[in-house]
Amino acid sequence: MAAGGGNDGKSDDFQPFPVKDQLPGVDFCVCTSPSWPESILHGFQHYLLMLGTTVIVSSTIVPLMGGGNTEKAEVINTLLFVSGLNTLLQTFFGTRLPVVIGGSYVFIIPTVSIALSSRYSFLTDPNERFKESMRDVQGALIVASFFTMTIGFFGFWRVFARIFSPLAAVPLVILTGLGLYSHGFPQLARCIEVGLPAMIAVIFFSQYIPHLIKSNRAIFDRFAILFSIVVIWVYAEILTAAGAYDNSVSKAQFSCRTDRSGLTSAASWIRVPYPLQWGRPSFHAGDAVSVIAASFVAIIESTGTFIAASRYASATPIPPSVHSRGVGWLGVAILLNGLFGTGTGSTASVENAGLLGLTRVGSRRVVQISALFMLFLSVFGKFGAILASIPLPIVAALYCVLFAYVASAGLGLLQFCNVNSFRTKFILGFSLFIGLSISQYFNEYLLVSGHGPVHTQSTWFNNVMQTIFSSPATVAIMVAFFLDCTHSYWHDSVRLDNGSHWWEKFRSFNADTRTENFYSLPANLNRFFPSF
Repeated sequence: MAAGGGNDGKSDDFQPFPVKDQLPGVDFCVCTSPSWPESILHGFQHYLLMLGTTVIVSSTIVPLMGGGNTEKAEVINTLLFVSGLNTLLQTFFGTRLPVVIGGSYVFIIPTVSIALSSRYSFLTDPNERFKESMRDVQGALIVASFFTMTIGFFGFWRVFARIFSPLAAVPLVILTGLGLYSHGFPQLARCIEVGLPAMIAVIFFSQYIPHLIKSNRAIFDRFAILFSIVVIWVYAEILTAAGAYDNSVSKAQFSCRTDRSGLTSAASWIRVPYPLQWGRPSFHAGDAVSVIAASFVAIIESTGTFIAASRYASATPIPPSVHSRGVGWLGVAILLNGLFGTGTGSTASVENAGLLGLTRVGSRRVVQISALFMLFLSVFGKFGAILASIPLPIVAALYCVLFAYVASAGLGLLQFCNVNSFRTKFILGFSLFIGLSISQYFNEYLLVSGHGPVHTQSTWFNNVMQTIFSSPATVAIMVAFFLDCTHSYWHDSVRLDNGSHWWEKFRSFNADTRTENFYSLPANLNRFFPSF
């Protein structure tokens, strides 16, 4: 009996962790901010991080369009400028979450298809070919933007979000992070002697030094990205100056050297991007349909990023009306991409959402400051070009850590679900597996054959299939959402198993007092644009 009494005293040790609709342990949530000097440093860190995707996307598409280093530098600065505008619009009028809106990988497939079109075969001047293909991309983006704005501003995405459960959100958010694995270690390994130390540095600065050096101020964990970039960039500069790559193959020369990007010499000292700078957009129905498919994927992946950002910003679950509002402003972002001629559309930045988790700083003001850095340094091109010449294996090393943070935000949503239910196990496991498996098949097929597995006479249809099914997050959410809405849905236990009851009070904007704190529009604009 005495032993039994002792076990009763320790019963609390065996209780499950309580469910939290707001993530605890965050130092600064959406509505709070560090001091101004610290906020500026955090904003600069976000700016440095989003540069990676900006440079990678532009460096992929511009040469295929016929552009050289000058055009590449101009497109990078244009994309940076538009990303700054879009980030400010999203944080002021969209979801109001601390998310960076930047260039997207999902638009590469239709953009490359346009760039390689036979309609430019008669053009012998590369500069003219670049402008012609850019105008076609602009036209397609403008048409696609109206599709995205319609989905968002007319409330179609709100309808989807109302029946969206935590169980369906888990594979979406997990694969929003994990689905970008090809941009992690495979790119890091292009220069292993630079990339691997960078990954180790990020982990050491963010996870180990704060526990080894006791301090009242969180410095190393909050600024691990800055410290790692500076240390490894200097190390890469030393290797380059010492001639370590003088006799290397061209692949290593491009990936490892710090003086081969060609951006610094090609960038203008001062240049303000402006709408229609490449000429009047051209419109082709097939191109537009392909880019609309990419916009659909961008909506899906941005939704996963919004959910991850809301968790790391310690906000409550996003109301359906706010989801829809964010998608509508994503459409405005794609419209600006088309008008300015960035060569790609926009999406919510996954790596910057991961940075919220790494730093535990989910402040809206910090991301707005990063947008000001984008605007300023895109106009003063030389300064931005210097920062954009950071070796890409360093960027890939950061991705390895930050994409993982986004994936773990998805895992955190499992607390709302009954993980002992076999229905839950099937939907979760199958959607994750098939999301990775189908996308891997489509991507491998394209790499080996030069075209996707859907290879008909209609190029636009091929592009639509390739764009949708090469996105792990998109495949996963389609499967998970369908199964969650059809599999045993008539059973009373389903609503409890998939976690819908936990999110019920956040379905309506005014049902929880905290919602207005996080998501209401500034200057009392909710009076004119109410959320339901």
